[in-house]
Amino acid sequence: MMDEPNAIADTEDFEFAALAEAVNYRAAIIHEFKSHLGGRVLEVGAGIGQTSEAILRLSGVQDLVAVEPDPRFHEGFRRRLPDTALVGGTTRDLPDGGNFSSAVLVNVLEHIDDDQAELGRLRQILCATNGHLCILVPARPEIFSKLDAHFGHFRRYTRTELHDKLDLAGFDVISLHYFNLIGYFAWWLRFKVMQKMSFDISQVRLFDRVIFPLMYALESRLVRPPIGQSLIAIGRARSL
Repeated sequence: MMDEPNAIADTEDFEFAALAEAVNYRAAIIHEFKSHLGGRVLEVGAGIGQTSEAILRLSGVQDLVAVEPDPRFHEGFRRRLPDTALVGGTTRDLPDGGNFSSAVLVNVLEHIDDDQAELGRLRQILCATNGHLCILVPARPEIFSKLDAHFGHFRRYTRTELHDKLDLAGFDVISLHYFNLIGYFAWWLRFKVMQKMSFDISQVRLFDRVIFPLMYALESRLVRPPIGQSLIAIGRARSL
């Protein structure tokens, strides 16, 4: 069984240059999580630290431990955040007694074949503090594309599937909703219909600066969308 993240990926950089332009998008994800992040935070699948950097800016976060299994990203992470602890490996490589208040996974769980086992490990890590698990995953199997496979995604999730997996792993689901409605249609067109295999940096910048802020304001302040490019979930670990 393949339970190492990125075990089937066929890419080396995961479009980090293009994703660096997604400033407002990344800020929106942190906004969704921030009320549940504080104290000592664990980030799983930290990559080169783009999300880690944003988490560390939150006033309630005292410390962050990053986990990243891919050694190709370690140098970039350490350049960005030289004073932040980085564990080269997976959650299985964490020392005991971490006493984490929360854990964050942004576009990580879909890279793990046995995602149910990973959620179970995260519950064990967080149960001593009844800590929070904050997750963003790609959504909707009908838009699974060649680029998903290229990135090493095993799946795109439905709302029901993610809820049931969190519950089975021992989390009380506090919040679960689709995220980025317009991104659903953009992904469907560019990567499912047109079968493109990379992001266009100028398009990412335009989307992030002009389109996404307005759409996210509507989603977050008026009504959550019935579908979306991603799912955001927040769960609280039950005690053992």
